[in-house]
Amino acid sequence: MSKKILIVDDSPSIRQMVEVTLRSANYDITAAEDGKKALDICQDNTFDFVLTDVNMPNMDGITLVKSLRAMAAFSKTPIIVLTTEAGADIKGQGKAAGATGWMVKPFDPTRLLQLVAQVLG
Repeated sequence: MSKKILIVDDSPSIRQMVEVTLRSANYDITAAEDGKKALDICQDNTFDFVLTDVNMPNMDGITLVKSLRAMAAFSKTPIIVLTTEAGADIKGQGKAAGATGWMVKPFDPTRLLQLVAQVLG
């Protein structure tokens, strides 16, 4: 059975690029356009991996990470932040919230696949 991945990004083009990249490796993809929508999806679904942006309307990625970590089903789920933000302060906030790792946009599809494979073991 393929691994289930949730992609959270307010940019339709980024969601599409990430989805195409991950589907090429036979991952089962669900996408959400903001943290609130993602959290709603996560009430009824579990995922093996979550990839989220930081800057989004309705609920930002740091708040999403904190919210997911508070749910038993997502306490150990790998969560990678994929964002244009590269500052130490925001990375520190992500780590404090419980993010597993950080990847800066624009992303290299090969590197993204390697990272996902590594984190999923």
